[in-house]
Amino acid sequence: MLKLLGIVLFCGLLTPVQGPDPGASFLVSRGEIVNFVAETLVKNGLLLENLKAIKIPDIVREGSLLSALLKITGLHIVDMQLPVVSLELLPSAECRVRVYSKLEIQGDYLFGAVPDPIDIFAAVNITVKLRIADYSSGTYQVVFEDCHFVLVSIDISLLSGLLPVSVNNLVSSTLRNTLPSLLCPVLYAVFNFVKTHAESTMNMVLQVGAVGSIEYQLASLPLLFEQHTRLDLSTLVQPAEGGSVAPAAGSAPAALPPLRGNVLNLGLTEAFLNTALPMLAQIQRQVFAFSPDVVSEAPQLTDAILALIPPGCSRCPVSTPLSIVITEAGAPVIALEANKATVKLPVRILVFTNLADGTVLTVLALEADLALNADISVSDDHLLIEASLDSVALVLESSDVGIVHVSDLVRPMHNLLEEAYVPPLNEALRVGIPLPKLMNIDFTGAVVQSLEDLLVLYV
Repeated sequence: MLKLLGIVLFCGLLTPVQGPDPGASFLVSRGEIVNFVAETLVKNGLLLENLKAIKIPDIVREGSLLSALLKITGLHIVDMQLPVVSLELLPSAECRVRVYSKLEIQGDYLFGAVPDPIDIFAAVNITVKLRIADYSSGTYQVVFEDCHFVLVSIDISLLSGLLPVSVNNLVSSTLRNTLPSLLCPVLYAVFNFVKTHAESTMNMVLQVGAVGSIEYQLASLPLLFEQHTRLDLSTLVQPAEGGSVAPAAGSAPAALPPLRGNVLNLGLTEAFLNTALPMLAQIQRQVFAFSPDVVSEAPQLTDAILALIPPGCSRCPVSTPLSIVITEAGAPVIALEANKATVKLPVRILVFTNLADGTVLTVLALEADLALNADISVSDDHLLIEASLDSVALVLESSDVGIVHVSDLVRPMHNLLEEAYVPPLNEALRVGIPLPKLMNIDFTGAVVQSLEDLLVLYV
């Protein structure tokens, strides 16, 4: 029955009813679904406690001239063996599951003055037909269409000895008639609890440090294939300062690589990452003086800048040390391609000096386009991005001292940004993107691969 509930939980349409565009998509192995349900039901005692709550009617044979009054009372289920399960997918979003299991039922056998404890082991075959429909706002409805029950065999033992064949037949016929109406509603109730619990691992709002949160929500009906289930989740980034950002509408669901023996494949779209990354990569403007304490090659950078000042500058010589301000000039954008992830980040660089009269002289104002290599990993159920500077493109915005060419500053500015700007950027990124704990699957040891427009985690 545990496997039954695990499998039927995700029997879905082969053509999804789509909600918001998915930013995250999962392939989950069939075995992992069973593990999730088994943990939910067995460790928490949910299924067994519901079975124990069943009140099985007394079995009574009235007395006559040829036979005495017989009663079996206090019947209740005390245990259940793990079942053998088979699954058949049907058209129109239906699935049929057959389950064989054995129930242990205890009670009191009254045939005379002293009650005799009785143990009944009933082997049962249950065929359940389900249909999933009506997706709406992260949830769906389960239509419990049919529950067919067969009593395969029955074994009865008494503390005082064996029962007569006639009593065996009476117990068999009575349980065959009464158990279906008792077990099927329990399965339906427990299944709905498991479905709700599973949805709670898909629909969640996860904090992103102090900068905001990310809301994940089931975006369409689950899809069940022969060996795995596909689940698409929409994503909504909610910065702490207000508002919300979702991936651009109209994108098709990501084509995920096959499981190939993995427990789970998680695909995060480039569009989703580009809604989350700007929220993470918020750093205050960096202001500092050129000194070896801040930048190892500060003297070389100073000399390179001063060398660009044309002769006869009316406001020169420029006093040193120079100071610098670095501010973000736009949102970071991540680009995913085969086995490579790159972040583009525009910044504005202002090099200035304070004159003796208290005014500020802008030596250089630069637009710098940073190309950063993104090293992506997973830790503690968070996606972590660590940036390293690959290249810098400089464009002169203005200069109060007549500088007109900045190509000679590319290398020293690269070193400055690498030492003074990339570390605080990585510190901001270190909070990571929280990943949805789908079915409580642990992402520890996940392998990360960049594909075209898609980042895939293999567990």
